[in-house]
Amino acid sequence: MESADPVLRSELVLRRAALAEGWSDDELDRRLRRGEMARLRPGAYAPASAIRDPARRHRHLITATLAALRRPAVVSHQSAAVLLGLPMWGVPLGRVHVTRTPPASSEVGRHLRCHVARLADDDVVTVGGVAVTSPVRTALDLARALPFEAAVATLDAMLFHRKLGGEALVAGAQELGRLPGARSAARAVRFADGRSESVGESRSRVLLHRLGLAPSALQLEIEVPGAAVPIGRADFAWEDVRVVGEFDGRVKYGRLLKPGQAAGDVVFEEKRREDAIREEDWGAVRWTWEELTPQVLGPRVQRALDRGRRRRG
Repeated sequence: MESADPVLRSELVLRRAALAEGWSDDELDRRLRRGEMARLRPGAYAPASAIRDPARRHRHLITATLAALRRPAVVSHQSAAVLLGLPMWGVPLGRVHVTRTPPASSEVGRHLRCHVARLADDDVVTVGGVAVTSPVRTALDLARALPFEAAVATLDAMLFHRKLGGEALVAGAQELGRLPGARSAARAVRFADGRSESVGESRSRVLLHRLGLAPSALQLEIEVPGAAVPIGRADFAWEDVRVVGEFDGRVKYGRLLKPGQAAGDVVFEEKRREDAIREEDWGAVRWTWEELTPQVLGPRVQRALDRGRRRRG
Protein backbone atom coordinates (compact mmCIF):
# COMPACT_ATOMS: atom_id res chain seq x y z
CA MET A 1 0.00 0.00 0.00
CA GLU A 2 1.29 3.47 -0.89
CA SER A 3 2.02 5.67 2.08
CA ALA A 4 -0.07 8.80 2.57
CA ASP A 5 2.99 10.52 4.01
CA PRO A 6 4.52 12.72 1.26
CA VAL A 7 7.96 12.20 2.76
CA LEU A 8 7.73 8.41 2.55
CA ARG A 9 6.35 8.60 -0.99
CA SER A 10 9.67 10.15 -2.01
CA GLU A 11 12.45 7.63 -2.51
CA LEU A 12 15.02 10.19 -1.37
CA VAL A 13 14.29 11.81 1.98
CA LEU A 14 16.34 14.87 2.89
CA ARG A 15 16.34 15.81 6.57
CA ARG A 16 15.43 19.42 5.91
CA ALA A 17 12.40 18.36 3.83
CA ALA A 18 11.29 15.87 6.48
CA LEU A 19 11.51 18.51 9.21
CA ALA A 20 9.52 20.91 7.03
CA GLU A 21 6.77 18.27 6.77
CA GLY A 22 6.54 18.06 10.55
CA TRP A 23 8.85 15.17 11.27
CA SER A 24 11.40 15.31 14.09
CA ASP A 25 14.90 13.93 14.39
CA ASP A 26 13.54 11.45 16.93
CA GLU A 27 11.04 10.17 14.35
CA LEU A 28 13.81 9.72 11.78
CA ASP A 29 15.90 7.83 14.33
CA ARG A 30 12.96 5.56 15.22
CA ARG A 31 12.38 4.70 11.57
CA LEU A 32 16.08 3.96 11.15
CA ARG A 33 16.08 1.66 14.17
CA ARG A 34 12.98 -0.17 12.94
CA GLY A 35 14.61 -0.72 9.55
CA GLU A 36 11.97 1.26 7.69
CA MET A 37 14.56 3.71 6.43
CA ALA A 38 18.28 3.70 5.75
CA ARG A 39 20.80 6.53 5.97
CA LEU A 40 22.53 7.24 2.66
CA ARG A 41 24.75 9.99 4.02
CA PRO A 42 24.37 12.67 6.72
CA GLY A 43 21.03 14.39 6.20
CA ALA A 44 19.83 12.01 3.47
CA TYR A 45 17.69 8.91 3.87
CA ALA A 46 15.64 6.51 1.77
CA PRO A 47 12.93 3.95 2.50
CA ALA A 48 14.62 0.57 2.97
CA SER A 49 12.57 -0.91 0.12
CA ALA A 50 13.98 1.68 -2.28
CA ILE A 51 17.65 0.79 -1.86
CA ARG A 52 17.80 -2.99 -2.05
CA ASP A 53 19.18 -2.74 -5.58
CA PRO A 54 22.77 -1.37 -5.44
CA ALA A 55 22.42 0.74 -8.58
CA ARG A 56 19.15 2.25 -7.37
CA ARG A 57 20.71 3.03 -4.01
CA HIS A 58 23.67 4.67 -5.73
CA ARG A 59 21.39 6.88 -7.82
CA HIS A 60 19.86 8.22 -4.62
CA LEU A 61 23.31 8.69 -3.12
CA ILE A 62 24.34 10.67 -6.21
CA THR A 63 21.33 12.98 -5.88
CA ALA A 64 21.94 13.53 -2.18
CA THR A 65 25.66 14.14 -2.67
CA LEU A 66 25.22 16.61 -5.53
CA ALA A 67 22.77 18.55 -3.37
CA ALA A 68 25.47 18.85 -0.70
CA LEU A 69 28.28 20.02 -3.03
CA ARG A 70 29.34 23.63 -2.73
CA ARG A 71 30.88 23.74 -6.20
CA PRO A 72 29.58 22.12 -9.40
CA ALA A 73 31.14 18.91 -10.67
CA VAL A 74 30.59 16.36 -13.41
CA VAL A 75 29.41 12.92 -12.30
CA SER A 76 32.00 10.40 -13.51
CA HIS A 77 33.42 6.89 -13.27
CA GLN A 78 31.05 4.28 -11.78
CA SER A 79 28.56 6.96 -10.75
CA ALA A 80 28.31 8.10 -14.37
CA ALA A 81 27.91 4.48 -15.45
CA VAL A 82 24.93 4.09 -13.10
CA LEU A 83 23.22 7.21 -14.45
CA LEU A 84 23.97 6.20 -18.05
CA GLY A 85 22.64 2.70 -17.49
CA LEU A 86 25.99 1.13 -18.37
CA PRO A 87 26.49 -2.41 -17.05
CA MET A 88 29.37 -3.03 -14.64
CA TRP A 89 30.85 -5.88 -12.66
CA GLY A 90 33.11 -5.84 -9.63
CA VAL A 91 32.79 -2.08 -9.22
CA PRO A 92 32.30 -0.62 -5.70
CA LEU A 93 29.39 1.78 -5.31
CA GLY A 94 29.99 3.08 -1.81
CA ARG A 95 31.19 6.52 -2.95
CA VAL A 96 29.90 9.00 -5.48
CA HIS A 97 32.56 9.81 -8.08
CA VAL A 98 32.74 13.25 -9.67
CA THR A 99 35.32 15.07 -11.78
CA ARG A 100 36.33 18.71 -11.67
CA THR A 101 38.74 20.40 -14.04
CA PRO A 102 42.05 21.96 -12.93
CA PRO A 103 42.96 23.83 -10.77
CA ALA A 104 40.51 22.01 -8.49
CA SER A 105 41.94 19.65 -5.88
CA SER A 106 41.24 15.94 -5.63
CA GLU A 107 39.25 14.80 -2.63
CA VAL A 108 38.43 11.48 -1.00
CA GLY A 109 35.78 11.22 1.68
CA ARG A 110 33.45 8.62 3.07
CA HIS A 111 30.77 9.32 0.48
CA LEU A 112 32.62 11.29 -2.21
CA ARG A 113 35.62 10.82 -4.48
CA CYS A 114 36.49 13.93 -6.45
CA HIS A 115 38.84 13.43 -9.40
CA VAL A 116 40.69 16.22 -11.19
CA ALA A 117 41.02 15.94 -14.96
CA ARG A 118 40.55 17.90 -18.14
CA LEU A 119 37.20 17.32 -19.83
CA ALA A 120 36.60 18.12 -23.49
CA ASP A 121 33.16 19.30 -24.56
CA ASP A 122 32.30 15.90 -26.01
CA ASP A 123 33.37 14.20 -22.77
CA VAL A 124 30.26 15.54 -21.02
CA VAL A 125 26.59 14.76 -21.62
CA THR A 126 23.44 15.60 -19.67
CA VAL A 127 21.26 12.95 -18.04
CA GLY A 128 18.12 14.17 -16.30
CA GLY A 129 19.60 17.63 -15.96
CA VAL A 130 22.83 16.30 -14.43
CA ALA A 131 26.25 16.74 -16.09
CA VAL A 132 27.73 13.28 -16.62
CA THR A 133 30.81 11.99 -18.44
CA SER A 134 30.00 10.46 -21.83
CA PRO A 135 29.76 6.66 -22.29
CA VAL A 136 33.21 6.45 -23.91
CA ARG A 137 34.87 8.72 -21.34
CA THR A 138 33.16 6.79 -18.53
CA ALA A 139 34.32 3.45 -19.92
CA LEU A 140 37.91 4.67 -20.24
CA ASP A 141 37.93 6.19 -16.75
CA LEU A 142 36.78 2.85 -15.35
CA ALA A 143 39.30 0.93 -17.45
CA ARG A 144 42.09 3.10 -16.03
CA ALA A 145 40.98 2.56 -12.46
CA LEU A 146 39.70 -1.02 -12.24
CA PRO A 147 41.63 -4.29 -11.99
CA PHE A 148 42.00 -5.99 -15.39
CA GLU A 149 39.30 -8.64 -14.85
CA ALA A 150 36.69 -6.12 -13.68
CA ALA A 151 37.63 -3.70 -16.48
CA VAL A 152 37.26 -6.39 -19.15
CA ALA A 153 33.94 -7.65 -17.78
CA THR A 154 32.61 -4.10 -17.68
CA LEU A 155 33.83 -3.20 -21.19
CA ASP A 156 32.54 -6.50 -22.61
CA ALA A 157 29.09 -5.80 -21.18
CA MET A 158 29.05 -2.26 -22.57
CA LEU A 159 29.99 -3.54 -26.03
CA PHE A 160 27.56 -6.47 -25.90
CA HIS A 161 24.65 -4.23 -24.93
CA ARG A 162 25.71 -1.70 -27.60
CA LYS A 163 26.13 1.08 -25.07
CA LEU A 164 29.20 2.23 -26.98
CA GLY A 165 31.13 1.35 -30.13
CA GLY A 166 34.41 -0.51 -30.28
CA GLU A 167 36.03 1.95 -32.68
CA ALA A 168 35.26 4.92 -30.44
CA LEU A 169 36.62 3.00 -27.46
CA VAL A 170 39.88 2.17 -29.23
CA ALA A 171 40.27 5.74 -30.48
CA GLY A 172 39.68 7.09 -26.99
CA ALA A 173 42.25 4.73 -25.49
CA GLN A 174 44.83 5.94 -28.01
CA GLU A 175 44.28 9.52 -26.85
CA LEU A 176 44.97 8.80 -23.17
CA GLY A 177 48.67 9.46 -23.63
CA ARG A 178 50.59 9.17 -20.37
CA LEU A 179 47.68 9.59 -18.01
CA PRO A 180 47.80 7.36 -14.92
CA GLY A 181 46.34 3.98 -15.78
CA ALA A 182 46.48 4.61 -19.54
CA ARG A 183 48.46 1.44 -20.25
CA SER A 184 46.09 -0.66 -18.16
CA ALA A 185 43.11 0.86 -19.95
CA ALA A 186 44.64 0.23 -23.37
CA ARG A 187 45.28 -3.41 -22.45
CA ALA A 188 41.69 -3.89 -21.26
CA VAL A 189 40.32 -2.20 -24.38
CA ARG A 190 42.39 -4.46 -26.64
CA PHE A 191 41.12 -7.52 -24.80
CA ALA A 192 37.48 -6.43 -24.58
CA ASP A 193 35.07 -8.30 -26.84
CA GLY A 194 31.35 -7.70 -27.17
CA ARG A 195 30.77 -11.33 -28.08
CA SER A 196 31.03 -12.24 -24.41
CA GLU A 197 27.39 -12.43 -23.40
CA SER A 198 27.74 -12.46 -19.61
CA VAL A 199 30.10 -11.61 -16.79
CA GLY A 200 30.78 -15.33 -16.41
CA GLU A 201 31.93 -15.57 -20.02
CA SER A 202 34.12 -12.48 -19.63
CA ARG A 203 35.74 -13.82 -16.47
CA SER A 204 36.21 -17.20 -18.14
CA ARG A 205 37.97 -15.58 -21.09
CA VAL A 206 40.35 -13.65 -18.82
CA LEU A 207 41.16 -16.75 -16.77
CA LEU A 208 41.67 -18.96 -19.83
CA HIS A 209 44.02 -16.36 -21.27
CA ARG A 210 46.03 -16.23 -18.05
CA LEU A 211 46.23 -20.03 -18.00
CA GLY A 212 47.58 -20.15 -21.55
CA LEU A 213 44.39 -21.89 -22.71
CA ALA A 214 42.84 -19.11 -24.77
CA PRO A 215 40.15 -20.36 -27.20
CA SER A 216 40.50 -19.77 -30.91
CA ALA A 217 36.90 -18.61 -31.35
CA LEU A 218 33.99 -17.13 -29.41
CA GLN A 219 30.31 -17.85 -30.09
CA LEU A 220 31.24 -20.37 -32.77
CA GLU A 221 28.29 -21.73 -34.75
CA ILE A 222 28.57 -25.48 -35.28
CA GLU A 223 27.39 -26.34 -38.77
CA VAL A 224 26.49 -29.69 -40.31
CA PRO A 225 26.82 -30.23 -44.08
CA GLY A 226 23.37 -30.16 -45.63
CA ALA A 227 21.67 -28.63 -42.58
CA ALA A 228 19.73 -25.42 -43.12
CA VAL A 229 20.82 -23.88 -39.83
CA PRO A 230 23.71 -24.45 -37.40
CA ILE A 231 22.99 -27.13 -34.80
CA GLY A 232 24.33 -24.97 -32.02
CA ARG A 233 26.57 -22.16 -30.90
CA ALA A 234 29.38 -22.51 -28.38
CA ASP A 235 30.61 -19.83 -25.98
CA PHE A 236 34.22 -20.90 -26.61
CA ALA A 237 35.90 -23.15 -29.16
CA TRP A 238 39.33 -24.65 -29.69
CA GLU A 239 38.89 -25.42 -33.36
CA ASP A 240 42.17 -27.26 -33.98
CA VAL A 241 41.18 -30.03 -31.54
CA ARG A 242 37.39 -29.70 -32.04
CA VAL A 243 36.51 -28.85 -28.45
CA VAL A 244 33.82 -26.41 -27.35
CA GLY A 245 33.50 -24.79 -23.94
CA GLU A 246 30.38 -23.55 -22.19
CA PHE A 247 29.99 -21.34 -19.16
CA ASP A 248 26.82 -22.42 -17.37
CA GLY A 249 25.22 -19.58 -15.45
CA ARG A 250 21.71 -19.34 -14.09
CA VAL A 251 21.36 -15.92 -15.66
CA LYS A 252 22.15 -17.46 -19.04
CA TYR A 253 19.32 -19.97 -18.76
CA GLY A 254 16.94 -17.26 -17.64
CA ARG A 255 17.85 -15.22 -20.71
CA LEU A 256 17.03 -18.18 -22.97
CA LEU A 257 13.54 -18.69 -21.54
CA LYS A 258 10.64 -18.30 -23.96
CA PRO A 259 7.17 -17.24 -22.75
CA GLY A 260 5.62 -20.06 -20.75
CA GLN A 261 8.83 -22.08 -20.72
CA ALA A 262 10.36 -23.47 -17.54
CA ALA A 263 14.07 -23.39 -16.73
CA GLY A 264 14.14 -27.20 -16.84
CA ASP A 265 12.97 -27.11 -20.46
CA VAL A 266 15.87 -24.85 -21.37
CA VAL A 267 18.34 -27.14 -19.62
CA PHE A 268 16.90 -30.10 -21.56
CA GLU A 269 17.23 -28.23 -24.86
CA GLU A 270 20.80 -27.30 -23.98
CA LYS A 271 21.54 -30.99 -23.32
CA ARG A 272 20.07 -31.99 -26.70
CA ARG A 273 22.12 -29.29 -28.39
CA GLU A 274 25.30 -30.52 -26.72
CA ASP A 275 24.53 -34.12 -27.73
CA ALA A 276 24.11 -33.00 -31.34
CA ILE A 277 27.45 -31.19 -31.20
CA ARG A 278 29.15 -34.28 -29.78
CA GLU A 279 27.72 -36.38 -32.62
CA GLU A 280 29.65 -34.16 -35.01
CA ASP A 281 32.89 -35.25 -33.30
CA TRP A 282 33.25 -32.21 -31.08
CA GLY A 283 34.26 -32.61 -27.47
CA ALA A 284 32.62 -30.41 -24.86
CA VAL A 285 33.60 -29.01 -21.48
CA ARG A 286 31.39 -27.06 -19.10
CA TRP A 287 31.96 -25.06 -15.94
CA THR A 288 29.97 -22.96 -13.51
CA TRP A 289 30.53 -19.71 -11.61
CA GLU A 290 31.83 -21.59 -8.58
CA GLU A 291 34.38 -23.36 -10.78
CA LEU A 292 35.93 -20.17 -12.15
CA THR A 293 39.25 -20.74 -10.39
CA PRO A 294 42.66 -21.64 -11.84
CA GLN A 295 42.74 -24.83 -9.77
CA VAL A 296 39.45 -26.13 -11.22
CA LEU A 297 39.06 -24.59 -14.67
CA GLY A 298 42.66 -25.06 -15.83
CA PRO A 299 42.88 -28.85 -15.37
CA ARG A 300 39.32 -29.38 -16.63
CA VAL A 301 39.88 -27.54 -19.90
CA GLN A 302 43.34 -29.06 -20.33
CA ARG A 303 41.89 -32.58 -20.02
CA ALA A 304 39.24 -31.77 -22.63
CA LEU A 305 41.88 -30.43 -25.02
CA ASP A 306 44.06 -33.50 -24.48
CA ARG A 307 41.09 -35.75 -25.27
CA GLY A 308 40.46 -33.72 -28.40
CA ARG A 309 44.05 -34.18 -29.57
CA ARG A 310 43.82 -37.93 -29.01
CA ARG A 311 40.60 -38.07 -31.02
CA ARG A 312 42.28 -36.20 -33.84
CA GLY A 313 45.17 -38.67 -33.77
